[in-house]
Amino acid sequence: MNKVNLTDAFARFSDYWSPKIAGDLNDCQVKLVKLKGAFEWHHHDIEDELFLVIAGRMRMGFRDRDVDLDPGEFIIVPRGVEHRPEALDDECHVMLLEPNTTINTGNVTSDRTVTRLARLAD
Repeated sequence: MNKVNLTDAFARFSDYWSPKIAGDLNDCQVKLVKLKGAFEWHHHDIEDELFLVIAGRMRMGFRDRDVDLDPGEFIIVPRGVEHRPEALDDECHVMLLEPNTTINTGNVTSDRTVTRLARLAD
């Protein structure tokens, strides 16, 4: 039951597109990730995802439209919906809330797939 300072937590890592576990909530995890550039198109068969922008700006691409997000805004991507997150600034900090079974690249396996997430120290 410790508080998490997001500024300090994001300062603990520098790699992009590699989510870190910041906390656990029931069967979900609070994850922090730094974005740079565009990710790849993918979807998640059984998991919804919440993306909350902490710093910078991001675009959530969908096949039929784009949604731009500023700090303090979030978007929920329902399971099965193909999407592609993208940092609009040089770097974007995002907090994710998603089931602990979620693989970052969903239905796609690539060099950006992270199957074992690091846990940020308390």
